[in-house]
Amino acid sequence: MDTEQIEGSDGFVFDAVRVPAEGARKGGLVMIQEIFGLNSFMLAAARRFAAEGFEVLLPSMFDRQEKGFVREGHDQEALVAGSGHARANGLENAMTDIAACIDVLEGPVFITGFCYGGSMSYYAACQLEGLSAASCYYGSLLPQAKDNEPKCPTIAHFGKHDPHIPLEGVEAFKQARHDVPTYIYDAGHGFARQGSDDYDAQADALAFERTLKLFDEALIR
Repeated sequence: MDTEQIEGSDGFVFDAVRVPAEGARKGGLVMIQEIFGLNSFMLAAARRFAAEGFEVLLPSMFDRQEKGFVREGHDQEALVAGSGHARANGLENAMTDIAACIDVLEGPVFITGFCYGGSMSYYAACQLEGLSAASCYYGSLLPQAKDNEPKCPTIAHFGKHDPHIPLEGVEAFKQARHDVPTYIYDAGHGFARQGSDDYDAQADALAFERTLKLFDEALIR
């Protein structure tokens, strides 16, 4: 697991952590963080996918706002800081950085993300070239992005009891995007964040299984 620097098309240089694939390499995976940066939860998630044969690249998405921003906790200060950076970074910067990550990974390239990363991975699937599939975890912006069509096979995961994403918005997204299998789990926000209070083992295991199935199916197309 090494940190490297990547330059986007706008000339901005940002940090990214690369986690090598274990065993036979299936492909590259761009993993987009929650609003809390590349903390221990995100690194653990990356290692989990690496164990399945994916070379994972995690861009530090808020380097324009605060180089190396990381929060391990999810208290009010962390929420305010991370949310502020997400808003300030904007969609264009995020897509530029994600595109640079796609370019430096040997294909096929997949994308996934959690919370903020779930939203950004969906927009990336809709806007960027070079992705083979996308799995988006509890992205709060998906309901408002329901008119955007992904360019690659895409699935979405939500918690039924998520206080940050109203269920009616999820249902509206599901109805609008019949091309995006949308799974609703009996869980809350952050259900895939292993080791946290929000973790739900059953929902996490099923979402991970569905994500791997999506990626594996894309490999044989």
